[in-house]
Amino acid sequence: MTDFLYDLMNFAAYFASGLLATVIFILIYTAITPHKEIELIKNNNQAAAIAFGGSLLGFAIAITSLIENAVDLIDFSLWAMIAILIQILAYLTVRLLFPRIVTRIENNETSAAIWLAACSISAGLLNAASMSY
Repeated sequence: MTDFLYDLMNFAAYFASGLLATVIFILIYTAITPHKEIELIKNNNQAAAIAFGGSLLGFAIAITSLIENAVDLIDFSLWAMIAILIQILAYLTVRLLFPRIVTRIENNETSAAIWLAACSISAGLLNAASMSY
């Protein structure tokens, strides 16, 4: 029974830390993007949902790798900050290469959103693989 309680506490700590990291990522990501993702999504903008969902998925992929590989919560937290940075850099790189991507997402152009989502998911996969130590 004590093993179960220890495992349950470990689960809760990493799950809560993963949720907190995700909330922090969402706050930072939505602060640096010039368009209002949540508002666009509420207004049925599919491109915004695809782009934001891809960024969130890319981040979650990295976080799942961290939960599996981190040696403790401090290690998890440090690498989670790097995962946030990688996802932000992926967004900024796409925006640099495609300067009109923000306008295209605001205009509900799904091809632009799919490209941003694919880049974000790819960054998350590379990030997760690199964090498997």
